[in-house]
Amino acid sequence: MSRAWMKTVGVAFIAALPMLASAQLTANVSVTSNYKFRGQDQDTGRTKAFKPALQGGFDYSFGETGWYVGNWNSSVNWLPNNSLESDFYGGYKFEGGGIAWDLGALTYVYPGASDANTTELYLGAGFGPLTAKYSHTVSKKYFGTAEGRNTGYFNLAFAQEVMPKVTLKAAVGYTRFSSDVEGVPNYVDYSVGGAYDFGDGLSLGAAVVGANKKNFFGDINKNRFVVTLTKAL
Repeated sequence: MSRAWMKTVGVAFIAALPMLASAQLTANVSVTSNYKFRGQDQDTGRTKAFKPALQGGFDYSFGETGWYVGNWNSSVNWLPNNSLESDFYGGYKFEGGGIAWDLGALTYVYPGASDANTTELYLGAGFGPLTAKYSHTVSKKYFGTAEGRNTGYFNLAFAQEVMPKVTLKAAVGYTRFSSDVEGVPNYVDYSVGGAYDFGDGLSLGAAVVGANKKNFFGDINKNRFVVTLTKAL
């Protein structure tokens, strides 16, 4: 091993020390009364509103570089031979023009039911209490929907602290299926509620969540009152 190579490695390591020193690993765990994804129940095994799910994940930020990776998981019950959703994502956050930008990719993985695996690219923009995000499907299928590539999802969210420890939250989303997906209508989802911060990373959220097109999608799009207890670690 040459001294020149060792010197190069040493210089690179020293240069990376500030980034490593400011890198941050965070984690979270939640229990929710009903896991709704884009307005739809992720447990179709029960018709009642109470469909508890255990959730949790971690995020790793590479210091002040803006780069990050993460993983999030939830129990689900809408696929045969599968009871877990495991999401893997990574991206880059930066400021520009007074807007907080977020550019990245996310893959939804369903062990034992790989036909439902879905990959999306996303672009988010935050300005004050408002956040807009567009996700575009690049995998061949969209959660098991044949020829789902190019399906798009747009979400507009609002979050504002209205009194100490209390945050008001609202969101509306629109799913536009690819033109290759036949017979499945585009639909709108929504959420209105809030969250209370107990301190020490513990918070309680409550919201009414649902979607339209109930005549097509049925019970999974029904309005549900969802309560979620989260602990940030």
